[in-house]
Amino acid sequence: MKLTPFYKIHKCLNAKMGLFGGYQMPIQYSGGVKEEHMSVRENLGVFDVSHMGEFVIYGPNSFKLLQYICSNDIKKLFPGKAQYNYLPNDNGGIIDDLIVYQLKKDKYLLVVNASNIEKDWKWINKCNKDFNAKISNISDQTALLAIQGPKAIEAMQPLCNINLTELGNFFHKNSRFAGFDNILVAKTGYTGSGGIEIYFDIRYAEKIWDKIMIAGNSFGISPIGLAARDTLRLEMGYYLYGHEINENTSPISAGLGWITKTETEFINYESHQKSIECGTDSKLIAFEMDARGIPRSGYCIFDEKENLIGKVTSGTQSPLLNKGIGMGYVKSNFSANGKNLYIGIREKFIPCTVVKPPFYKIKKEKN
Repeated sequence: MKLTPFYKIHKCLNAKMGLFGGYQMPIQYSGGVKEEHMSVRENLGVFDVSHMGEFVIYGPNSFKLLQYICSNDIKKLFPGKAQYNYLPNDNGGIIDDLIVYQLKKDKYLLVVNASNIEKDWKWINKCNKDFNAKISNISDQTALLAIQGPKAIEAMQPLCNINLTELGNFFHKNSRFAGFDNILVAKTGYTGSGGIEIYFDIRYAEKIWDKIMIAGNSFGISPIGLAARDTLRLEMGYYLYGHEINENTSPISAGLGWITKTETEFINYESHQKSIECGTDSKLIAFEMDARGIPRSGYCIFDEKENLIGKVTSGTQSPLLNKGIGMGYVKSNFSANGKNLYIGIREKFIPCTVVKPPFYKIKKEKN
């Protein structure tokens, strides 16, 4: 079991702690999940996500390695740009989804899921035998905070010496932040409510946390746990590894064709090209409940004749919509928007409707 550099702070705030990705993480604070969720949607919140993994890949062959192991087109990156990707395996599935940041020429930062750090590290090193790029695992030395919400940019601007309003989505810059140099500030996040993520040396962790809370105090900042992080991401239709995607998931079934650039000839690209051309037997859908009931991962999905056609991958009660929402895989011919289906909840068939995510349309932050 590992601890993030903010563990003592979470304990002092009386957070309910739980094991996630091998780390003791804050699940929720005293205010509760709904209050934390609404804080991010209406004001801003700060998330400790230091459990995530960070690898630096650099050297003359770094681009070639990344183009081979990543599904997206790494050529589209340049210093200061970030890109969503997945790591395809040999069997048509997904080893992990990740963000690739280009730091400078021939130097990249990969941010991977906490539960997959060891697996990803072994896979990338295995693939690197033909490229001999330099790879460094800086996960244990790196702290990561996400400051998210419509007021995040305004609240954090005084701490930063770059103009945050001019930083575009999926762009990043090195900045002085909260009195410390060389902080990577990125316009990325997992909530859909805008804001930034910052990467920095764990030695600065508690001081930076304190300065963020002071700067955000007049804007209504709150610490946010993983439970609210999950409801926030689900309202936006964002995937969680191990739920919507895994090593057996077809990225085309999952709707990831938009980052599947087969022309780059990445690992096993032929099988994905075939799926693009011929289609897949199942598709990932988003759905809203039409009656009272909360869908949960593993619940069965049925057609109007009560035939089993799929399973729920994620589900919750949306704090904003005040109704059950979820995602799941169904047979492809039942995936059309507006399709009426049923979720099996406590031996009852509860009606739902297939919808296009996100479930909640976020107002653009004022930049």
